[in-house]
Amino acid sequence: MTTVTEAPPLAPAPPEPEPPRRRGRWTPYLLLLPGLLWLLVFFALPVVYQASTSVQTGSLEEGYQVTWHVATYWEALSEYWPQFVRSVLYAASATVLCLLLGYPLAYLIAFRAGRWRNLIMILVIAPFFTSFLIRTLAWKTILADGGPVVGALDVLHVLDVTAWLGWTAGDRVLATPLAVVCGLTYNFLPFMILPLYTSLERIDPRLHEAANDLYARPSTTFRKVTFPLSMPGVVSGTLLTFIPATGDYVNADLLGSTDTRMVGNVIQSQFLRVLDYPTAAALSFILMAAILIMVTLYIRKSGTEDLV
Repeated sequence: MTTVTEAPPLAPAPPEPEPPRRRGRWTPYLLLLPGLLWLLVFFALPVVYQASTSVQTGSLEEGYQVTWHVATYWEALSEYWPQFVRSVLYAASATVLCLLLGYPLAYLIAFRAGRWRNLIMILVIAPFFTSFLIRTLAWKTILADGGPVVGALDVLHVLDVTAWLGWTAGDRVLATPLAVVCGLTYNFLPFMILPLYTSLERIDPRLHEAANDLYARPSTTFRKVTFPLSMPGVVSGTLLTFIPATGDYVNADLLGSTDTRMVGNVIQSQFLRVLDYPTAAALSFILMAAILIMVTLYIRKSGTEDLV
């Protein structure tokens, strides 16, 4: 006879262990906190304060009150629109010159410098070792009347062309638009070269070798391969040059005259001399809005969002 024994009851399944807590999930936010606080205190709050100042009325003696006087924007724009146009024109000219001068140098550093690359890079950033003011004042000596630079330009008849364009006055370069543009070009040229060099250095050299294997001319290789792949550097460099050059006032103040005043000079004068704070704040916001619109259109037109 066989006996059937019942199977022992199954032991209850052990409880599933709780998933381990993600450690350090707040670490990225804590690392971002100092930067966010910095932007809030030193950027967002001043912008809000200037926005409220632009719609105030009153005087420094009586005090200013927020009356939502938005007509200040129209009054400021209608009175100082020549300075806005002049600022954009000078900044655009300096940006084009920086691109024409900076691209060949960046190309040389990226592909042809060899062991001299570090030395050339040091020479590019060497102007940053001195003050912006000192660098600008040096151009007063370089472009002095009767100096070697002005003499060479006169011999080459360059001053005849610039005088015809209205950028110089006879054989004088200082206190003319040409002097202001030269100062802007010199001071902001490194901001053009560094992004261009970074973008060019990222290009895979095998692409150039492939173009050579396909019997492409050097000009074709540059037009079809090098320049399109360096567009992020071109866009970044032009933005880093054009934006600060538009609001600059040091070069126009030291190298120009009353006929070459830019909008930055007007804002500085309204804040520190005339003490018309609402007009100065309105001019600042108009300039910021104009730059934002131009930059947005430029980035869309360039067809690249991969900025260096």
